[in-house]
Amino acid sequence: MSGMFDLTGKVAVVTGASRGIGEAIARAFAQQGAEVIVSSRKQEGCDQVAREINDAGGKATAIACHIGDMQALEALFGEVQRRFGRLDILVNNAATNPYYGHILDTDLAAFQKTVDVNIRGYFFASILGGRMMRSGGGGSIINVASINAVSPGPKQGIYSITKGAVLNMTKSFAAECGPGGIRVNAILPGLIRTKFATALLKDEQQVAHYIGQSPLRRVGEPQDIAGAAVFLASGASSYVTGEFLVVDGGFLI
Repeated sequence: MSGMFDLTGKVAVVTGASRGIGEAIARAFAQQGAEVIVSSRKQEGCDQVAREINDAGGKATAIACHIGDMQALEALFGEVQRRFGRLDILVNNAATNPYYGHILDTDLAAFQKTVDVNIRGYFFASILGGRMMRSGGGGSIINVASINAVSPGPKQGIYSITKGAVLNMTKSFAAECGPGGIRVNAILPGLIRTKFATALLKDEQQVAHYIGQSPLRRVGEPQDIAGAAVFLASGASSYVTGEFLVVDGGFLI
């Protein structure tokens, strides 16, 4: 395989990769030649995706990890170091959104869980992955944020707030890690047809509003995000860092 999108020989960790956007990204990376570590909370889901990638001729390894658990995070990157000795690409995609309702009714448990996964999880995954990349001479970190980071979604207050933090995190890591050859960028998906977005997709009024406001007149699919991730992971984006790539069918305009 050759070309500017080629990932042959690259080692990539994708969190939240057992389904949805993460799964689509893991499959796309493997198709471009990367060795993909499929990670998510449950081992069975990771095993299935990794098995299907390998059966299709790709290279994948399943390592379960709950990114809201610091010990699990450290174990994940320790295992990647032990098995592969390097890391070239990290996709911070695993996220949580346990509360869908009025912001004034947010309880502490939902707040804490959302912050622990969406901010702390991304932050320390970037630190642990970034240290490996620094040792290897560089790499690419891709944070999956959301258009909610720019325009908060109705009934999605704390989720939107954490995604806003991810944008500032992206710029902070990009600024400090660039001299070490590490690029850090974010993808901001719009409404994507995934199990994660079930609550929103069941809200017919919100879906109709989204489609009506989107020039492309449709809800997105996980594959729509995978292409953007391949671009940011590959040499095609070698001069791009600290950027936010909106993939929303034009909703924000």
